[in-house]
Amino acid sequence: MTLPAVPSFRLDGKRALVTGASSGIGEACAVALAAAGAEVTLAARRADKLRTLEDAIKGQGWQARSLAMDVTDISETTAKIAEAGPFDILVNSAGLARHSAALETQEADFDAVSDINVKAAYFLSVAVAKGLVAAGKAGSLINISSQMGHVGGVDRAVYCATKHAVEGFTKAMAIEFGPHNIRVNTICPTFILTDLTRPTFGDPVKRQWIEDKIALPRVGEVEDISGAAVFLASDAAGMITGSALLIDGGWTAA
Repeated sequence: MTLPAVPSFRLDGKRALVTGASSGIGEACAVALAAAGAEVTLAARRADKLRTLEDAIKGQGWQARSLAMDVTDISETTAKIAEAGPFDILVNSAGLARHSAALETQEADFDAVSDINVKAAYFLSVAVAKGLVAAGKAGSLINISSQMGHVGGVDRAVYCATKHAVEGFTKAMAIEFGPHNIRVNTICPTFILTDLTRPTFGDPVKRQWIEDKIALPRVGEVEDISGAAVFLASDAAGMITGSALLIDGGWTAA
């Protein structure tokens, strides 16, 4: 008998751009993509952190380079991507959260969170897609969204609004870019243990709330997200676009 072909998860010969790569989920995704064979461009504002990560990745015999930029500066970001691209893969992990009761929302906080989570993510995706279309290349654009892009959360009205918006433009772009063989998807994590979330996990009441919402007997780690990024970037996910991959330990199932 003829066996079905086994799809490859390898990314050899692919060029990836990872924003928010200086820490947390972005850092883990960058490492995973590099380990899978991609040449990874590490992007964030903190140039020193990027160089340290670049050196560590190269120390493993993998490929990486640094690109310091502020994704909220749309003109700078667009110009740098046009110069450094085209990129076959985008993992947009840059993001911001400022939580408060909705009745206490400050306009400055709303604007800051929206500017990076929605506006910057939108034009970042557009910039990478433009490079792919001009080069006649297929690609995979991955936005790191959140479980909060599918449900609501106390003190998270602004954050939920921005992540719901990411889910919306991801679906619209998937339809528009599909004829160019450019796939657009989101990864939607639950609370993931990182340096930024340690204060939350360090609060016994908040940690208990998180653990009560997650069906599995542990909290999320960055490795839970980076494997999904490799999958969505690879040919193994070649028929997946306009979708949201929930990595929430069963949070939204309830």
